[in-house]
Amino acid sequence: MEVICAGISDIGRKRETNQDSIYVSNSTRFYVVADGMGGHSGGDLASTMAVKHMSEFMKTAKNYEGTPGKSLKEAILFANKSIKDFADADVSLNGMGTTVVSILFGKDNVAIGNVGDSRAYIINNQQIYQLTRDHSMVQEKINMGIYTRTQGADDPHKNVLSRTVGYDADIEVDIFSYKPKKGDFFMLCSDGLHGKVSDEDILYLIKKTLLEKNEVSFSSIRDCLQTLVRQANENGGQDNISIIIAAMQ
Repeated sequence: MEVICAGISDIGRKRETNQDSIYVSNSTRFYVVADGMGGHSGGDLASTMAVKHMSEFMKTAKNYEGTPGKSLKEAILFANKSIKDFADADVSLNGMGTTVVSILFGKDNVAIGNVGDSRAYIINNQQIYQLTRDHSMVQEKINMGIYTRTQGADDPHKNVLSRTVGYDADIEVDIFSYKPKKGDFFMLCSDGLHGKVSDEDILYLIKKTLLEKNEVSFSSIRDCLQTLVRQANENGGQDNISIIIAAMQ
């Protein structure tokens, strides 16, 4: 199957800088969204370093198409060590980190990896499904049954993360495996999208701008991405907005 993919990163309406970074490699079929955090330039630097070191790792990875999950986890751990070591050498960068959500296509399946609250979704059969689980304090309470999802949405600390790349020397990376089918759409996004646009509205906009088209192309995916960014900005645009969509054709 062919993978048609495009990405977009937008500063939003409220931030002075864009601390998100994205990476799109159609040659290796490897895609990353990273949402940085940290004072001054720390967040921007952390997300930039994450995609840089992950992409460098993948360029030298052997047999990644046969073992995409293993290779993806190793790439994220490599980025984590690189960022942590760099921050430890500069006190002004202490505490910087970044979310990471990434997809790597193998021979027969796709590996999805995440740390933080940037998400991976799959859209198929006119439905949208979240593949990843947020690593946030609120999500931990939901997992334990302390909060419902509705209560979690109203928590003022809903953006406080329980895991990030680059903050701790040892991190746990969630890795999922999925067998893709023709007609599947994978979406990676930062919380600048999913925090401002509901899953139902995301699905509606993807249907309207992409699924109802007779032919999926790079151009139609770009149009869809721009529509999603526009909606997030119309809903407030308080954060940077980064999205990657990969279509199986």
